[in-house]
Amino acid sequence: MRFPEEFLHFAWQFRLYDALHLQTVDGKPLKVLNCGFPNKHAGPDFTNAKIIIDETTWVGQVEVHLKSSDWNLHQHQNDGAYENVVLHVVWEHDTEIIRTDGTVLPVFSLQGKIPRYLFENYEDLIASTNAFPCEQQIGAIDSFVINGFLSRILVERLEQKSQEVFERLTQLNGNWDETFYHFMARNFGFKVNALPMQLLAQSLPQQLFAKHKDQALQIEALIFGQAGFLNQSFENEYPNELKTEYNFLQKKYSLTAIDISLWKFLRMRPQNFPTLRLAQFAALIAKSSHLFSKVLEVKNVRELHLLFEELPVNNFWLNHYHFNKETEKVSVQLGKSSINNLLINTVSLFLFAYGKYTGQANYQTRAFYLLESVAVEKNAIVSQYLDAGVHAENAYQTQALLQLRKAYCNEKKCLNCGIGLKILKKG
Repeated sequence: MRFPEEFLHFAWQFRLYDALHLQTVDGKPLKVLNCGFPNKHAGPDFTNAKIIIDETTWVGQVEVHLKSSDWNLHQHQNDGAYENVVLHVVWEHDTEIIRTDGTVLPVFSLQGKIPRYLFENYEDLIASTNAFPCEQQIGAIDSFVINGFLSRILVERLEQKSQEVFERLTQLNGNWDETFYHFMARNFGFKVNALPMQLLAQSLPQQLFAKHKDQALQIEALIFGQAGFLNQSFENEYPNELKTEYNFLQKKYSLTAIDISLWKFLRMRPQNFPTLRLAQFAALIAKSSHLFSKVLEVKNVRELHLLFEELPVNNFWLNHYHFNKETEKVSVQLGKSSINNLLINTVSLFLFAYGKYTGQANYQTRAFYLLESVAVEKNAIVSQYLDAGVHAENAYQTQALLQLRKAYCNEKKCLNCGIGLKILKKG
C-alpha cells in the first residue's frame, strides 16, 4: 500500500491508531501523553511531545518517516536540531538509528495499528476524478465544520495576497496610495486586461493626476494616451482633443505609451471593452484623488459602494465602445458585479493588508465585515461547491472556497484540510 509521509503525520497527530498496549519496536511499553504540536518550520515534525517509555517520562520532539532509514537519508544525524527527538514514528522499521551520544533512538511503528477504513477513505479522495476530491461527500459534512475551516483559510488567503501588496509597497517606497492605485488599476482589467492595466499604472504615476485634479480631459488624455489608443486618426472632436492634450503632456513628462496590441477585445461583451473600462477608470481618478485614504476613512459599506458609483464618465462614451465607431446607448457606469469585484479584490485586501502591516486589527475586522456584506460571487468554481451541497451566503465564504480549491483541492491536500480530515476519520 502506497501513501505519503503526511498520512502518518495525520494518524499520529489525531491518534488514529490502536492505542492499547503500545510499545516501541524493541518491546518497551509506550504511553503517549501528548503527541506534540505540528512544526511548520525547519526541524522535527512535532514539538513539545510528552511520552513515557518503560516508566521513564520524556519531553521533546517527534520525527515521522515512512522508514527508519529515512533518518539517515535526510541527513538528520548531521543536524543538531534533531538532537532532542525523543521518539521516531515510522511505518516500517528497517534500521537502527544511533544518536550522537551513542544511545539508540526509540522507534514506534504504526504498521498494523491504523484502521483499514482510513486508508480506504484516503485512497477514495486521492483517486477521485471529480471536480474536487470530496465532491461526493462534502454535502454530508456539518456546515459548522465547513464554515470553521473556511474562516481559517480566508485568513490564509488574505495573508498570502497581502505579501504581494507588501512587495509592491516596498518597491514604491512605502507609498500606500500609489500601491493601492496600482492594484486598483490591475483589477479594473478584470483578469482579461489585468496585465495592460498594470503596465499602464506603472507607466503613469498617480502623482501626475494630482497636478491635473480639476482637469478631467487631461486625466483622460493621460490614461488613453499611455494606453496607446491615441496614436491614430480620429473623426470625432473628443478623441482629437485627447490626442492634442496627450501630445503636449507626453513631451512635458517624457512619457512612453504601452503597446496597444496588449489590449484584448476578442470574445468580450462590449461593456467590458478596455476602452470603456479605461473611461471608467479615468472617471474614478477624476472623482476621487487619494482614493486609498478615503477607503481608510469610510467605515460604512454603503459609502464604500458610493466611491465607485455615479462616475463622471465623459458623455462621448454614452454612444461609443470605440473612438471611431458610434453605437446605440451604452451603460457607462460600473455594474453591481464589477463594483463587488473591486471591493473584494482590492478594497478588502488593502484593508486587511494595511491592518496587518500597521498592527491595527480594526482594519482587518473591517475587511472581513466588508466581505460578509458583499453578495456571493458567481463563477464556475463556486458553482461546483454549491452544487455539491455547500451553502454560501456572501463573498466571505466564496473567497474562502476559491482558496480551498487553489491551495487544497487542486493539490489534493486532503490531509491538511479540515473538511478532508472529517471525511477521512469517518469509519
